[in-house]
Amino acid sequence: MTKREQILARIVSNLANTVGVGNRIYRSRIEPLARSETPAIVVEFVDDTAEMSGSLPYLNWRLTVQIMVIARGLVPDQLADPTVKSLHAKLMADITLNNLAFDILPVSQTFQIVESDQPTGIVSCLYAVRYRTSLTTLE
Repeated sequence: MTKREQILARIVSNLANTVGVGNRIYRSRIEPLARSETPAIVVEFVDDTAEMSGSLPYLNWRLTVQIMVIARGLVPDQLADPTVKSLHAKLMADITLNNLAFDILPVSQTFQIVESDQPTGIVSCLYAVRYRTSLTTLE
């Protein structure tokens, strides 16, 4: 397993029991969520860029992770807010992700309304995770 996959798995693990979602935390979920499955969190990576530092046999990476909070109700961004607050606190409580990374940096939060059977919103929280791998193995 690459270090990126280890980091993503650790993020999902660290988000267990986030306010409002219980165990409804998914990796790169494609199928739509039923009303009974929201609120929920979906974790996926957006990009992963590498840089080589000098002549050392290592790559320094910047992994951008998107954590989406999906909520349904009259004011979905307001309904998602306690979950966003909780997930941020959980991520920042372990910024090295059990020593897999150097740190996690918040990047941005955006909101969008999507069509569904009732008002549904997605709060997308982007985080940058900096980590290092071997030049030859991605571990």
